[in-house]
Amino acid sequence: MSFYYIYKITQLPGNVIKKLEKAGQFEKYKDAKKQVSALRNEQPADESVLYKIIFADSELNAEQTLQEKREEQIIREWEK
Repeated sequence: MSFYYIYKITQLPGNVIKKLEKAGQFEKYKDAKKQVSALRNEQPADESVLYKIIFADSELNAEQTLQEKREEQIIREWEK
């Protein structure tokens, strides 16, 4: 069964490794969205962490997906 996982992501020095900390798990997106909004609102302004929701079959799949390096999207002149 797949779930919506919430992760607290801290970028470690060097921008190579991300520290992932599971902050929740939900069956419904609506519940996950409500929780991640609350976490973001409680976050101090000077704290440099991200909260992300990811849909995955397991915690392992979620963490692997979050650790993947994604290519930057190419923005064309007419899309600016």
